[in-house]
Amino acid sequence: MKITVRSAAENDLPALLALYGELNPDDAPLPPASAHEVWEQISRQRGRTVLVADAAGTLAGTADCLVMPNLTRGGRAILFVENVVVAGTAQRRGVGRLLMEAAFQLAAAEGCYKVQLLAADDEYVHTFYEACGFKAAAQGFRRYVS
Repeated sequence: MKITVRSAAENDLPALLALYGELNPDDAPLPPASAHEVWEQISRQRGRTVLVADAAGTLAGTADCLVMPNLTRGGRAILFVENVVVAGTAQRRGVGRLLMEAAFQLAAAEGCYKVQLLAADDEYVHTFYEACGFKAAAQGFRRYVS
């Protein structure tokens, strides 16, 4: 399967929502009007790129990237990666690796000094990110609002 990684467009929204449904199956679906409103905010946000892995017109995966300007490290930014998901039907075919490579390319183009993400506690997820060159270098903390 030929896969092209590109920036998401508004017409990708239904497929993105389906992928996010695989990521968080217990979440209620986002109503279309709300999804379009959130997409508008995302698309206007400076430094924000939602990457998609396109397999002949079908979205096989996605990764949401945000470049955060930074006053340390000589002013070099940080690229944060969030909401990484590969469709169940496309897993173990290199889709995730292509998305991570595209995130690294984006980070390099933006002059970032590092790419950072939080990973689920599943061992296979850790193995995947380590295979992509990530190192477990810190302990992450979360506090949910509600």
